[in-house]
Amino acid sequence: MSLLKRIADAKISRRDFLVGSATATASMVLIGCGSKETTLTETDPTKGGAETPTNEVGTKATMTISDTDQKIMNGEGKWISAACWHNCGGRCLNKAYVVDGIVLRQKTDDREGDGFDNPQQRGCPRGRSQRQQILGADRLKYPMKRKNWSPENPNGHLRGRDEWERISWDEALNYIASELKRIKAQYGNRSIYCPGGDELYRTMIHFGGYASSWCSSSVGAWQYAADCGLSFIGADGNDKYNHEDSDVFFMLGCNPAWSSMGPSGIYWKRFRDMGKLFIAVDPFYNDSYSMMGAEWVPVHPNSDQALLFGIAYEMMKLDETKGDIVDWEFLNTYTIGFDADHMPEGEDPKDNFKDYVLGTYDGVPKDAAWASIRCGVAENKIRELAEVLGKKTKLSFLFSWANSRATNAENLPQLYMTVAAMGGHIGRKGHAFSACNNQWSGTGWNMFDPVLVVGDRGLPPLANPVDDCMCDATVWEDILNGKYVHNCSDYTLSYTSNPLVRTGSVREIDIRMIYFGGLNGWSVGQETSNLQTKLNMSKGIEAVRKMDFVACNAYTYTTSARYSDIVLPVTTWWEKWGMLTNGHKESLIVYQQVIEPLYEAQSDYWVARELAKRLDLDPDVVYPIDLKQQYFNQLSGCLIKNEQGGYDPIIEITEEDIKEWGVTGTPHPGRIPMKEILEKGIWQLERKPGDAYMRVGYEAYINDPVANPRATTSGKFEIFCKSYRDGFKAMGVSDGPTSAIPKYVPAEEGYEGTFSDWENQVKGKYTFQVITLHYPRRSHSTLDNVPWLRKAFAHPIFISTADAKAKGISNGDTVLISNDRGKVLRLATVTNRLMPGTVILPHGGWVDIDEETGIDRGGADNYLSGAKPSPNGVVAWNSCLVDIEKYDGEPLIPDVEKPPVVLFD
Repeated sequence: MSLLKRIADAKISRRDFLVGSATATASMVLIGCGSKETTLTETDPTKGGAETPTNEVGTKATMTISDTDQKIMNGEGKWISAACWHNCGGRCLNKAYVVDGIVLRQKTDDREGDGFDNPQQRGCPRGRSQRQQILGADRLKYPMKRKNWSPENPNGHLRGRDEWERISWDEALNYIASELKRIKAQYGNRSIYCPGGDELYRTMIHFGGYASSWCSSSVGAWQYAADCGLSFIGADGNDKYNHEDSDVFFMLGCNPAWSSMGPSGIYWKRFRDMGKLFIAVDPFYNDSYSMMGAEWVPVHPNSDQALLFGIAYEMMKLDETKGDIVDWEFLNTYTIGFDADHMPEGEDPKDNFKDYVLGTYDGVPKDAAWASIRCGVAENKIRELAEVLGKKTKLSFLFSWANSRATNAENLPQLYMTVAAMGGHIGRKGHAFSACNNQWSGTGWNMFDPVLVVGDRGLPPLANPVDDCMCDATVWEDILNGKYVHNCSDYTLSYTSNPLVRTGSVREIDIRMIYFGGLNGWSVGQETSNLQTKLNMSKGIEAVRKMDFVACNAYTYTTSARYSDIVLPVTTWWEKWGMLTNGHKESLIVYQQVIEPLYEAQSDYWVARELAKRLDLDPDVVYPIDLKQQYFNQLSGCLIKNEQGGYDPIIEITEEDIKEWGVTGTPHPGRIPMKEILEKGIWQLERKPGDAYMRVGYEAYINDPVANPRATTSGKFEIFCKSYRDGFKAMGVSDGPTSAIPKYVPAEEGYEGTFSDWENQVKGKYTFQVITLHYPRRSHSTLDNVPWLRKAFAHPIFISTADAKAKGISNGDTVLISNDRGKVLRLATVTNRLMPGTVILPHGGWVDIDEETGIDRGGADNYLSGAKPSPNGVVAWNSCLVDIEKYDGEPLIPDVEKPPVVLFD
C-alpha cells in the first residue's frame, strides 16, 4: 500500500478519536515510562507475610513482606526527592525512602491523574538504578595517589597501568596545589588544561585562568542553525496539542524511547492511536518506531543529504507534472536563495538551490537515481516520499541531532529547512519543523520563550583570562602536536563570557597539566569534557601520558580517574545540597540531600574552596555565596509563564522560610509553598486543550514576517546563507568545503568511504559504518558500571542478519571491531532491524584496554572514532568506518559478570 493511500485511510477526526478513547487508559510502559509501585498492606505478625487487597482484575495476589517493607509501612523513615541529574535528555522524579540515613527503597512519580494532559514524570531504568550507582561497591572512598608518581619523577607512561595508594585529603590537595603553582611559574596558565566540572572553574579563573576546549557537543551542526534563520539548535517545536493537527510525522534519526526519558511515550502513543502515519528514515528500526507502527525507510548513515536532495529534485518534477507539490508562495515569501529570482543582492544568481539540485550548471541532476546509489533508498520510494512531503500533506518534519554529528554536515540543518519549506511545513497549523529528542520530544518548545524558568544560583559570572580554547574534535592531537586552530565558544563554558570567534588562527600550545575537574556540578551533564567521551581516545591516552601531572575529581573509577596521578573522591548529588531542574517544559523538579557523604568523599564545591586556600586565594571571594544561599536563590527565582505572557513566581516564599533557612531573600507569593514542593519534589503546570500554552514553532514569523523577522541579514529563512559560507571558512578548523547553499559533500568516513573506488563500486579496507547511539544502559558514559543496568542492557555490537551470515557470526559470538585507530571486542546481537553495511556500537562503554594486545574489552566507541573534523568543528561521533570479524581469541565475558573495581575496602 502506498504512503499516500495509508494517509488517506488513516485519517480519522479528532472528535471521533476522543469519543472512542474516553474510557481507554493513558498509561504505557516504555524505556522511559514505568508503572507505579504496589501498595502494601499491614502484615499479620502471626503469618510472617501478608495478603494484598484484590487487584484491578479481581484476583488475589500474595506476597511476603520484607523487613524493609515493614519499616516503610510503619512509617519509620520518609520519602525524599532524590536527584536524577545525569544528562540523559529528560528529567524525571526520583524518590528514595530513607531510614536512619540508610536508603531502603526507590520509587518514581506516582501522583494521581497520569494522562496526556498532565503526565507523570516517571523514571527510567537508569534513574531507578541510582541506588546501586551511589551505594555501589566501586565508589571511590579515599583520596588516592598513583604509586609510581612523584613531582620529581611522574612516570607518565604508567598512567592507566599503575597501582594506587591511599593518602590523606591534605596530602592530595597539597600535591595538586603545588603542581599548579609550579607549572604556572614555569610555563604559565596556558599550560593548564581543565576539561569538565563547573565548580573548579571559579578557583582556576581566580588563579589566573586555564586552557579550555569547545565543541558542538550533542547538537552537532545544529549549533550554528541560527545563522540561516532557524531557532537555536533547531528546538522550536509544536506543543503536544498542536501536534494532534498533523497527519504525518516524518522522522529522521529519532528514538525518543531511548534518548528522551520522561513522559514522551504517552504523546506518541496518543498520536499513534489517533491514526497518524509515522515515516522512519533511519539505519535502525528502533523501539520507538516499533511502538509507533512506523513505515521504515532504511538509509545508510550520513546519507540524509543525498536522500533529501533526491526528494527535493523529485518534488520539483512532480510539481511540474501534477502540481500542488512545491509551496512556491511559502518559498517566495519566507525564504531567500531558493531560485535565481530570489537571491540576495550582489550574489551570483547561478548560485541558487534550485539550479544546483536540477544540475543546471554542473550537469549533475540530483534526482532519485543519483540519490539512491548514495543513500540506499529505492528510487520509487524517494519519489513516493517527495509526494508525501508536498504542500497538501499536513506534516511534522522531525529530526534528531545525531544525523549532524558527522563530518561535512555543516549545511544539513539548512537542507532540512529547505525541504520542509518546499512543502510549507514550517510555522503553520498542522505542520511542524523541530528537533525530536531530549526534552523536545512530542511537545516542543523554544528555549528563548520558555514556559518555565529555573532560578539562577546568583553567583557573579567570571571571564577566563586565558582565551586558549581548543576544539574537542582535535584536542588530543592538538596537545600532542603543540599547536591548534584558535576559535573560542562560550557554549560549553559555564563561567566565561568569551564570545564565539570565527577567525581561526594557528597558535602554539604547550599543555603540561590536565585537571579533570569533576562531572557532578550544577550543569548536570559535562560528560563530553572527559577522556572517555572525546574522539580518538587512543590519542587521548597518549596525550595524558605525556603530561607532567594529571588530577581528577570522581565518585567512581572512571576512565579519567584511571589515567590520573591524584584522584579526589567527590560526592554525588544524593550527598549534597539540593538542585532544581526542568527538563520537561511544564515541570519543576526539586532535589534534596538524601544521605550524608559516604566514606571520605567531599563535594566539588568543598574541593574548589580548599584548593583556593592552598593557592593563596580567598575562598569567600571565589565563592561569595554559599551552597544554601545558592539553592535558595534557585528556588526563589523559579518562574512560570502566565496566560498574559508575563512570568509569575512558582514557589511561595514567606518570612518564616527565609528565617528558618538563615538566608537573604524577599517574600513573594507563588503557586506552591516552599515546604510543600520540597516534600513532594515536583510541581507541574496543569494543561488542557486550547490553553494559552499551546504553540506552533515559528508561527509568529509566518503570521507576520515584517513584525517578527528571523535573526538573519535578510530577516528570512536563508536557503542561501552568506554567514554560513564565510563563517565556516573563517573558523579554519579544517580545510573542508563550505558553501552558502546546501551542497552534497560526502562524509569523511561515510558510505562512499567504504569504497576504494566509488565510480566502479569497489569496496575498500573498512566496509562497515559504525553508529554510536545513546543507549538505555547509561547516560552518555555515566552509569556504565551499574550491575542492574549491565544485566538489563548488554551493550553488544548490533549487526544485521545479512552481514552476520556473510561473516559467519551468530548471536553471542565475540566480535572484533577494528580500524586504524583501535580494536574493540563486543558480543554480537544479530537483528533484521538494521541496514546492512551498518553496525551499532552504543555510545559510552568504559574502556578496558588489554595492555598486551591493545584491544579494548569494554566496548568504548571513542576508541575507534576520530574522523577529520568539519570546518565548523563538529565532533563527528557518527562518522567512523570499521571492519568486523568473528574473534578467534579468548571469548568475551558479559559485562555483568565483570567484578566491580574496588580499590580500597
